[in-house]
Amino acid sequence: MSRGICPRVNSCGSFWILSAVIFAANSLIDVDAYSCHEVKTAFQLRQVGPLHRVPETPGTDVDLLVCKHQGPSCCTRKMEESYQFAVRRETHHNIHSYSYELEHLLSGHSDAFQDMFQYLLSFSQGHLSSLLEGTYTSLSRHALPHVNQLFSSLSLYLRGANVSVEASVHQFFNNLFPLAYTRLINPGIDGSMMMGNEMGDCLRMIRQDVNPFGPHPAVMAQELAGALGAGRQLGLALEEGLEVMNATEHASLSKECVKGLVKMVYCSHCSGYTLIKPCVGYCLNVMRGCLASVSELDQPWRRYTSLLEQLTHAMAGHHSLELALLGVRGHVNEALLYAQLHGPLITATVDKVCGLTTGEPTSMQPTSPEVTTSTVTSSSPRPSAASSKPLPEQWLGQLAHLRREFLLYLQRYKSFFAALPEMLCEGENVVDDSHCWSGDSVVESYSGRVVGNGLHAQRRNPEVKVRSPNPTLTEVKERLERFNQETQERFPKLGQMEAWEELGSGETEEGSSTDCDDEDGCQASGDSQSQTSHTEAPSEGKPIASKPGGDSARENPSRPPSVKVIGGSPSASWARPWSLALLFAALCLQWTLF
Repeated sequence: MSRGICPRVNSCGSFWILSAVIFAANSLIDVDAYSCHEVKTAFQLRQVGPLHRVPETPGTDVDLLVCKHQGPSCCTRKMEESYQFAVRRETHHNIHSYSYELEHLLSGHSDAFQDMFQYLLSFSQGHLSSLLEGTYTSLSRHALPHVNQLFSSLSLYLRGANVSVEASVHQFFNNLFPLAYTRLINPGIDGSMMMGNEMGDCLRMIRQDVNPFGPHPAVMAQELAGALGAGRQLGLALEEGLEVMNATEHASLSKECVKGLVKMVYCSHCSGYTLIKPCVGYCLNVMRGCLASVSELDQPWRRYTSLLEQLTHAMAGHHSLELALLGVRGHVNEALLYAQLHGPLITATVDKVCGLTTGEPTSMQPTSPEVTTSTVTSSSPRPSAASSKPLPEQWLGQLAHLRREFLLYLQRYKSFFAALPEMLCEGENVVDDSHCWSGDSVVESYSGRVVGNGLHAQRRNPEVKVRSPNPTLTEVKERLERFNQETQERFPKLGQMEAWEELGSGETEEGSSTDCDDEDGCQASGDSQSQTSHTEAPSEGKPIASKPGGDSARENPSRPPSVKVIGGSPSASWARPWSLALLFAALCLQWTLF
């Protein structure tokens, strides 16, 4: 029977050769009939590269490096190069679109906190100046420049400058002592003689030894250092966070990552599938491989956000910035009262040390040690309503509102770096239904193993080989860990401070991540891969991010007016209205704290 079908070997061979020729001819006809028009259109719309690189019809012997597949192809080597540049640009853009709101949160509140700090400094400076001008008029003109210098130093300190709060406070009282000695303790002394370089320097040098102001300078320095220290560290922490975000956005992508991205995003175009989307599990593997070093920032970032919360609590808890600044006036007043009460002893000591013959102090001192700040303040002249400048009520709780807003937003971003790969594989970027791109062909579902986050888990990644960590991101991670450690060492009791208020209903701490096991990876995905892949990254702790200009993009946090501290002397007409506003602010803050 076989002989009847193919009686001779030569005739049978001729049949197969003829069949091959006919098949090749048909293939050529099909190739000619197929156009790369849709591929060229996608190439143009996505601005991948020069349009002339796209062929009019698919080729059959194209030697591709990344998008290798059977059959004709609409891709060329030059197109692959363009695709590599395109995926780098698009990936960085997508990362920025999700990190934009976090950057906005950090930068916006950094400016808002700094403006509020400067506003409180200006308020405190004006309040102290009104005390000097209204109650201690004999020394106010010469003392106000030293007040300006003190608050200028505090302003620089809050902005991160290398300034010592304690040294600034003690320098202020050193400069105040010669004025208090000649105008309050011994007003009969020739002030011009005492203000000479030699005499004035002697009084400044012995101030801490003579201790004319009692414990008040040290207490004031301690309170300001504690409260302003937390505010300063918060400002530095926000700047550190912005540097971390900037380094993350501009981190380079490895060659293996770029190849994996090209294969995921554009290789389907080579076969004419310009509208097909990657499978979810496939996208997670590619993104987790590309962002393996980024995911390593997860743990130090969680620690960093926790420190941010504790620093904001510290400003309203045991180290309240408002109360410390509002207390400056009282400390200075009590210090001057103390000097007057102990005038004879101070004069005797100064005579021995500086060799000054001053005689007996006059009776400028209070008659009773029980004289308080409120007693002296009440004697100050009351300004007219037109010249008064009371504290607006909306500012009394502004800093507390700013903290609350910041903390509520911050909680959404605790797991940002762990959740970033999953965010990039959501929405219109992927397809979790049937018929999606698996890197090689169109499939009903991705059947590969979906790995977890981090460098260790990428050993089992079937899509992207991670050969070594990104050196830039490794340095960023080490710097962030070092910053966290330094902050904890500087404020060892941060974690022990009580929360200043409840966050409100519906706001809870972030849950722990549910990433895949580093050793075993995740189970292979079948028909239910879409559900499995979504459980690989944190879901409950995933930040709610949005692209710039989206509906959920936040407006800039409300900021108080920026007030310069340096220069000029506030008017003495602030005295009584500022005192009433101060008392009201202190009562409101104490009620909030307790």
